[in-house]
Amino acid sequence: MSEALSTRLTIGIAACSSEGAALCYRTICACAPARLGPYDHPEIVLHAPSLAGYVAALEDGDLEAVAALMLRSAGRLKAAGADFVICPDNTIHAAMPLVRDASPLPWLHIAETVAEEARRRGVTRAAILGTKWLVDSDVYPDALVRNGVGFLRPEPRERDEINRIIMDELVNDMQVESSVRYFQALIETMKERGCDAAILGCTEIPIIISDANAALPVLDSTRLLADAALNHAIAQSRGPAGVPA
Repeated sequence: MSEALSTRLTIGIAACSSEGAALCYRTICACAPARLGPYDHPEIVLHAPSLAGYVAALEDGDLEAVAALMLRSAGRLKAAGADFVICPDNTIHAAMPLVRDASPLPWLHIAETVAEEARRRGVTRAAILGTKWLVDSDVYPDALVRNGVGFLRPEPRERDEINRIIMDELVNDMQVESSVRYFQALIETMKERGCDAAILGCTEIPIIISDANAALPVLDSTRLLADAALNHAIAQSRGPAGVPA
């Protein structure tokens, strides 16, 4: 193995839904060759507990149970050789305050990554789109405020419909044209309410929504996280003992 390959960090993906995790994995593998050469990408390991466990914990409002699942993934990923962890699921980041200090590996935070990009782009007010748990939480508001970016949540009835589309359709690999139109109309409405960007704060939303079909520029959380993980794996290096420097 070449020295360049051996010194890269290994990316650990703590999966939640299969669709979000798969899109994140594919994005890393598709984007890396432009940086590293044909067919090349950092090593990646993935752990995927049953989505049912996460959904049950979220429905119970039990963030400790969510954190336990995330930490179980971190342990499995460390054992498989990962150097750091990403989670291509925005919703369960609500449990991150319970995870980071207890984790055997460091995590990149999806909302922090998106908020930093929003600041870089000069976004003044971002629409937060995602599951009802994510939109109701402080995951994005906290990260956006720290970066000097305003935000707006959809109305409760809009949150319910977004959640239905995500949980009944997108996580099950269903793409329904009427749901695409709903998202497009909602983003147009959020623009009218004063937003100048839309956060795709569910890692499955980019399957149906992008800059090409939205009335606002989008902040694609899945691809931004994948890019951050790729940058981190390449930019960091291992010390002489194989420990990340």
